[in-house]
Amino acid sequence: MEFIWIFFAFICGLLFRFGDLPPLIGYLLAGFLLHLLGFEADQSIQTLADIGITLMLFTIGLKLNTKDLLKREIWATATSHMILWCSLSFALLLLLSFSGLPEFIGLNDGTAGIMAFALSFSSTVCVVKLLQESGEMATRHGRVAIGILVMQDIVAVLYLVAITGKVPSVWALSLIPIIWLKPVLNRLIEHAGHSELLPLAGIFLAFGGYQLFELVGIKGDLGALIVGMVLSGTLKSAELAKSLLSFKDLFLIGFFVSIGFTALPDWSMLFAAVVLSILLIGKFILFFFILCASRLRGRTAFLGSLVLTNFSEFGLIVVALSVDFNLIESKWLVILALSVSFSFIFTSVTYRVAHKIYAKWKHRVKRFETKLRLREDVFLLPRSTEILVVGMGRVGRGAYVSLNQLVGEKVWGVDANRDRVKVQKRQGMRVFPGDGEDPDLWENLDMSCIKLVLLALPSVNDSHNITEQLRKSHYHGKIAAIARYEDDEQDLLHAGIDKVFNFFTEAGTGFADESLRLIETPKEFLSK
Repeated sequence: MEFIWIFFAFICGLLFRFGDLPPLIGYLLAGFLLHLLGFEADQSIQTLADIGITLMLFTIGLKLNTKDLLKREIWATATSHMILWCSLSFALLLLLSFSGLPEFIGLNDGTAGIMAFALSFSSTVCVVKLLQESGEMATRHGRVAIGILVMQDIVAVLYLVAITGKVPSVWALSLIPIIWLKPVLNRLIEHAGHSELLPLAGIFLAFGGYQLFELVGIKGDLGALIVGMVLSGTLKSAELAKSLLSFKDLFLIGFFVSIGFTALPDWSMLFAAVVLSILLIGKFILFFFILCASRLRGRTAFLGSLVLTNFSEFGLIVVALSVDFNLIESKWLVILALSVSFSFIFTSVTYRVAHKIYAKWKHRVKRFETKLRLREDVFLLPRSTEILVVGMGRVGRGAYVSLNQLVGEKVWGVDANRDRVKVQKRQGMRVFPGDGEDPDLWENLDMSCIKLVLLALPSVNDSHNITEQLRKSHYHGKIAAIARYEDDEQDLLHAGIDKVFNFFTEAGTGFADESLRLIETPKEFLSK
C-alpha cells in the first residue's frame, strides 16, 4: 500500500508541476483517485500526516515572535473575523435550508452552527506551504497571516477540549516553567552543530513538546508550537527551521493524500461543496476590510486576506469529532473535505499571481486604506544613499559589509525580516524593514540618488518581480542579482537585470583570488 500511494502522489504532483501549478493540488487529487479505485488508507498515511503537522507547527513556532500575537492587527482581526464570519455564515446556511438545494434541505440550527464554526478556520498547512514556497514567511503580510492562524489554532484547541470534555490535568501548570528553559534548549541546539544531529535535535524537541502536552491532557500539536516559540529568536533557530524543511514537506504529503480518503462523495455532496466554496469570496472580503480597519496598508491587507482565503484541516477535525458525538451527520464531513480541497486549489492558484493582481488593481485597493499608518509601515531612506542592498541574509550582509568599507554611508540595506533588521540595527548597520516585491515601497522611496540596487535574494522569481517593480517606479539605475544555476542566470539577464553573479562560480573565483594572494600576487605567479 505504501508504494501505491507514494506512486500516485509522485505522478499527480509531477503532472501539476509540469502545468506550473503547486504539487500539493496533485497530492489532493492522488488521495481522491486512490479512494475512487477502492484503496483504503492505512495507518502509515495518517502517521506521516501527524508527523508533518507536528513538525510544521514546531517550525512555525521557531519563526514566530510572541510579541506579534499581542498586536491589535493580529488578535483583533482573528477574533472579530471569527465572530462575524460565524454569525454571517450561520445565517446564510439557514437561508440555504429553505432554498431547495440538495443536502441543505432541512438543515437545523446545530448543524449550521458547527459548519459555520468549522469553516471559519484557515489552513495552517496550506498557508505556511504557500508562504514558504514564495519566500514570504518573514514579510509583513506573512507575519500577520501566521499570527492570525496561531490565534485560530488556539481557539480550535479550546473547542476540542470543550467538546471532548477532556480537561487538562493539574499537572498542566508544571509546563509554565518551560519558558525559562530557553537558555538550556538554546545551548542544546548550539552543541548539535551543523550535521544531521541538528535536524534530529529539532525532531526530538518537536515530539518531546508534543508528548509533554499530551501527558497533561492538552493537544500535543500545541506543545510542538510552544516549544518552537520558546526557541524563536535564538542564534540557530533559523538554521534549525531550514534543516527541518525537507522532512516537514515530505511528511506533509501524507496529510494532503489523507484528505482524499475521508469519504467518497456523490454528486449532491459535490454540488454542496461547490456552494460552500463560493463562501470563500465572503471570507476574503471580510478579512480584507477588517485588516484595512486595523490600519494596515492596502497591499498587506490584500495579500494577507488572499492567502487566508481557504478552509482548514482543523475544520475537518472539528466536524469529525462532532460526528463521533452525534452532533452532526457524517455526510457533512465528506462535504467539508471536498470544500477544503477546493479551497486549497483556489488559494494555490490565485496566490501565485497575487502580486500581479495587486499591481493591476492597487489604486482601487488603496482606496480602502485608513489615513493613519502603523509605525511599522512607514518607509524612510536618506537622500545620500547611492547603493541599496535588497535582502540582508548571509550574501546580502557580506555585500553590504564590503561596500560599506568602500563607500561608507552611501550604502543601505533593506530586508523583509523585521527581526533580522532589528539585530543588524543594533550592530550599527544602516538597514530598514521592507518587502522588495511591494510596489508601494519603491513608490514611497526617493530613488533619485540610487545608482545601484543589489538583489541578494535566493529566489529567482523574487528578483524577477522586484526588477519589474523597480522599472515601473521609473528607476533608471543599475541592477545586479545573484543566481545559483546557469539557466537562472540567463532568465535574470532576459528579465532586464544588468549583471548576474553565479553564486557558486563567483564564490570559487573569489576563493581562488584571495587564496592566491597568500603566496604571491597573480602577476608574479603568471610570470613564472
